[in-house]
Amino acid sequence: MSDLAYKKALTEYLEGFVSERRRGRLHEVLEERTNHMTLVLEDVYQTHNFSAVLRSADIFGIQTTNFIENRNKYKISEDVSMGSTQWLTLNRYQKFENNTQACLSDLKQQGYKIVATSLQKNSVSLDELDISKPFALVFGTELTGISKDVEGMADEFVKLPMYGFTESFNISVCAALCMHQLSTRIRKEVPNYGLTASEKEDIYIEWLKASIRKHDLIIKEFDEKYKAVNS
Repeated sequence: MSDLAYKKALTEYLEGFVSERRRGRLHEVLEERTNHMTLVLEDVYQTHNFSAVLRSADIFGIQTTNFIENRNKYKISEDVSMGSTQWLTLNRYQKFENNTQACLSDLKQQGYKIVATSLQKNSVSLDELDISKPFALVFGTELTGISKDVEGMADEFVKLPMYGFTESFNISVCAALCMHQLSTRIRKEVPNYGLTASEKEDIYIEWLKASIRKHDLIIKEFDEKYKAVNS
């Protein structure tokens, strides 16, 4: 049988371990998820910062975050993330000679425009940013911001207005403000901003797993039965 048939059978099997109310909630949240905007965190080193970004990403329905780990490693504080990581798709770039170039090249190949947060002369506001096509929003490391590699590969730059003496936001605050405004615009301005049917199928299975205790043992039992029937 095909991989599609396997996933359908697995989904139906796992649903038997989850209440109808829970399944309804999973579908409700899944319908509001989007990959029209994806996040990129480059060498963020404070655990509470990227944990807070992930928490906001879940709240605003941004499904995928990409971690670039050239110098700093990805670590999560569950006290800050509040379990949000189990509902998100997280991609880590840590094994390449230049993880920044590898990540942004992958995203470009997937059809994403690279939008870097930076106070460049040609930076546009969140209201001015063209969001008609999928885009990756890049945040740089604390203090120094985006790297030269990001500057060189970015298609556009975006900034937040600031009217005080301090010249930068905390990264988690900046990310939350950007996600709030841009996700609101996406839902108003972009038709079919949601996930594809294939994406929904795969993510729904992962969410069912996250909702079931000892799901690995349950899936092992399912696989044995599935192979016996279809061998």
